[in-house]
Amino acid sequence: MIQKRDIAVCIVLSIVTCGIYGLYWLFCLNEDTNRAANNPNGTSGGMVILLSIVTCGIYGIYWCYKKGQDLDTAFTSRGQTAPNKSVLLLVLAIFGLSIISYALIQDDLNKLSAMDNSTQQ
Repeated sequence: MIQKRDIAVCIVLSIVTCGIYGLYWLFCLNEDTNRAANNPNGTSGGMVILLSIVTCGIYGIYWCYKKGQDLDTAFTSRGQTAPNKSVLLLVLAIFGLSIISYALIQDDLNKLSAMDNSTQQ
């Protein structure tokens, strides 16, 4: 089940904790996106954090693009129009605005969570 998170709280906590909560948020975003896209063989959250650190953030840029594609898959599998934000997420990450990419990914995950909850009831 995809957990709905308050985006503003995640951003504030990421800033207040000097990025430590941001790493946890990245882990959760990865796991929720893999779950939403029904991708059990996707890269684990821990591996994403490790690869981002080892590659000095380059993997994080690729990750943002890839998660945009995974979100498209998740929306399409639910019969919805795909948001096609892969390139936007990539450009934001390239310019050092990954936190905005995370917020956009979380917004889409919140929408998917609401869809899943409405179909279960």
